[in-house]
Amino acid sequence: MSDAVAAKKPSAWQAFAQPSAWTMFFFGFASGLPFLLVAGTLAYWLKEKDINLKDITLIASAGLAYTLKFVWAPLVDRWRLPLLGRLGQRRGWLLLAQLIVIGGLLGMAQLTPDRLAPFVWVTIVVAFAGATLDIAVDAYRVEIAPIEAQGALVATYSLGYRIALIITGALALVLADHTAWSNVYRAMAGVMLIPLVAVFLAHEPDVLREHASGWAAGLREGVVEPFADFFRRFSVPLALGVLAFILLAKISDQSLGGGIMAPFYLDQGYSKTQIAAISKVYGIWVGIAGVFLGGFAVARWGIRWPLLAGVVLGAVSNLLYVWLVGANGDLGMLTVVISGENLAQGFQGTTLVAFLSALVNQRFTATQYALFSSLVMLPGKLLSAVSGSIVLVTGYGTYFWITALASIPAVLLFFWVMPRLRLGAAHEAATKA
Repeated sequence: MSDAVAAKKPSAWQAFAQPSAWTMFFFGFASGLPFLLVAGTLAYWLKEKDINLKDITLIASAGLAYTLKFVWAPLVDRWRLPLLGRLGQRRGWLLLAQLIVIGGLLGMAQLTPDRLAPFVWVTIVVAFAGATLDIAVDAYRVEIAPIEAQGALVATYSLGYRIALIITGALALVLADHTAWSNVYRAMAGVMLIPLVAVFLAHEPDVLREHASGWAAGLREGVVEPFADFFRRFSVPLALGVLAFILLAKISDQSLGGGIMAPFYLDQGYSKTQIAAISKVYGIWVGIAGVFLGGFAVARWGIRWPLLAGVVLGAVSNLLYVWLVGANGDLGMLTVVISGENLAQGFQGTTLVAFLSALVNQRFTATQYALFSSLVMLPGKLLSAVSGSIVLVTGYGTYFWITALASIPAVLLFFWVMPRLRLGAAHEAATKA
């Protein structure tokens, strides 16, 4: 690094003190708030309404919208909303998505699962709005600050996101022990007003956007080109290998999402308050420790070996749940399992974000990052969607073994892909362009 470049690089204090770092805290909070309310937390509400396990996991799989967000990411990337144009392209989408989430949560509270069909449709709308919010927040983060400051933005974003998980996980469960679930969802809609204010206080990224004229040219530039660019920069076999690795890297972690864990905890004799305290509060902070541990590992040893360690740790941590089967409410066992699983999850998540960011061409940041982050979630989400049916046939223990062993192909792909992959080539391509 030259002296000139080094002089321009901000200190850690400057990176965290920049206003955009704390803007990302609130936007991370906004992104995290709807996630559990259409998946994990929702499953508790459905369980109390005596909806069967198979249907619970299918309904809670509305979170699959987060894995499909790359489909409409080009729209968010390129279309400036007419009625919200004064806010700018990024803030306009941020505001619209948050307003839909608020309205959708109020709709779920009004309908309740007693009117299941319309309730499910509104849940799907909330999930799609939450996924759209993710797209807009990721694009805003990349554009609001230079790459040297992105580490601080990711850290404050993660902190806000995980605090939102505490509120929608732990606090929501505690409240549900004392009031109706419909009131809990109304309260969550009210909490969403906090990051809504941040949209009006934030600055729109100063980015010159050049759009091709005409539908055909626009379609190619916004939809075709981001995907074609990825295959151009890597050979087709290597590109396919990278995509396969992305698909399988986090399958163990994602397969414990959806609706399977809520019935599992309850079936092991834990109350909602106990689950909230250990899984949704204590576990979140352990996860934050894992995030910072992963960040240190990447800074110290680069991306490759911490990435492999994250995949292995994520798979092994699932086997802790095999030990938890038949725990009969033992809080010590639950604490140990949650500690291991959340530490591994935080570590793996950080290393994967670093890896995906190194693959993205900054000419197509929002679309390519949405694609990669969606692929990371897809197989695990599909597995969790049928997890209820698998558990009914095999039992919880066998299901957890299946989720752990599913990561073996990712480990094998790592040793084929990494020697052939030049990380950082995407950024060089963007610079040359």
